[in-house]
Amino acid sequence: MTRNILRVTLLLIVASFVLAPMIATILGGFKTNAEIRTNALGLPAMWNTEFYGQIITDPAFWRYLRNSMIISVGSVVLTLIVGAAAAYVFAQIRFFGSRMLFSYILLGLMFPFATAILPLFIKVRDIGLLDTWWAVILPQTAFSLSLAILLFRTFFAQLPKELFEAAYIDGCGYVRFFWRFTLPLSAPILATVGVFVFVQSWNNFLLPLVVLNSRDVFTWPLGMMQFRGEYVTQWNLTLAFVTLTIVPAIVFFLAAQKYIVAGLTGGAVKG
Repeated sequence: MTRNILRVTLLLIVASFVLAPMIATILGGFKTNAEIRTNALGLPAMWNTEFYGQIITDPAFWRYLRNSMIISVGSVVLTLIVGAAAAYVFAQIRFFGSRMLFSYILLGLMFPFATAILPLFIKVRDIGLLDTWWAVILPQTAFSLSLAILLFRTFFAQLPKELFEAAYIDGCGYVRFFWRFTLPLSAPILATVGVFVFVQSWNNFLLPLVVLNSRDVFTWPLGMMQFRGEYVTQWNLTLAFVTLTIVPAIVFFLAAQKYIVAGLTGGAVKG
């Protein structure tokens, strides 16, 4: 009994550190700038929805949200398709140099994204993709592939070999087996990688800052900078903006969480 009380207390303390900044951000959207300075963590003296209303009625907010959604979904789709296909080859097909090539791909996990930002900018500029969605989607996909391939390969290697042998006897080749059997059984890992890539892309600030110049293609982290002036920062509008923009990421995570549970139960293979 005592151990359970200590465990619950510890979990509540950890949860408070996680939830406190989020709650302060949500409440900050109802306060004036003066109240944020004097009472950042407390309840607002007056629940003023004007600041949230300004954000919602601003066409720029929906434009930033659209751009972030297109870039994030595009990054997820490309990473899942390319990462799963490459990992399937490493997991199911043995060829000369496969282990060396796989190790070379994993080297991408050792390099921070910021170290390659200048070469990325030069390459994106040279191929004419600067100031487009693809200028963000393609580099994000490339940097997400190392971890995605590692996770996919580990999962694919655990699939029963008997399943592929039975399909091969029936005339099913590698490509058909990948689309008809491997991917349907891989719902948990697909959802896991998808959530990771989506959240990473949704919150990416450095890459869009470097390769996007027009407000028409700005993502929401760049759009948030419009509330920062030379001398004054509109913190109430900024916090309301941030609160509204994290809603899609939370919805995507909750939807994927249900999908992971469904995949774990529906993708089981009986021996």
